[in-house]
Amino acid sequence: MIITDANKILEITKKAKNVAVVGISKNKERASYQIAEQIKDKYNLFLVNPKYAGEKIFGIDVLPSLKHIKEKIDIVDVFRNPKFIEEIIREAIEIGAGVVWLQPGSENMEIIEKYKDEIDIIYNSCLGVVSRMV
Repeated sequence: MIITDANKILEITKKAKNVAVVGISKNKERASYQIAEQIKDKYNLFLVNPKYAGEKIFGIDVLPSLKHIKEKIDIVDVFRNPKFIEEIIREAIEIGAGVVWLQPGSENMEIIEKYKDEIDIIYNSCLGVVSRMV
């Protein structure tokens, strides 16, 4: 289901424990780095980027894919080019994630429509902004 209701989005943000940031960057200027840094003390954070797999960011091991996470993921927070979204959503479904949160700029409406009945999807919203209200 596509989730657009602000109260529902806030509720998801409040209840979440485990958050996977997909597309984490080591570049401090990138939104993925800044938002992950902002939320790292609010959630049990998992960082995913095959480019940095085996390295650490914020002292957290970077994993090559969602499939390498052993915990149940409540939010898959995505910072990727829209052309890569389908694979991420399929992996999120495969691991039983709660919701895929597509950060602004990562939306792919064709793919969102294709998978909206298989997993909850949030877009047009920023986890960094919403988490400040938690």
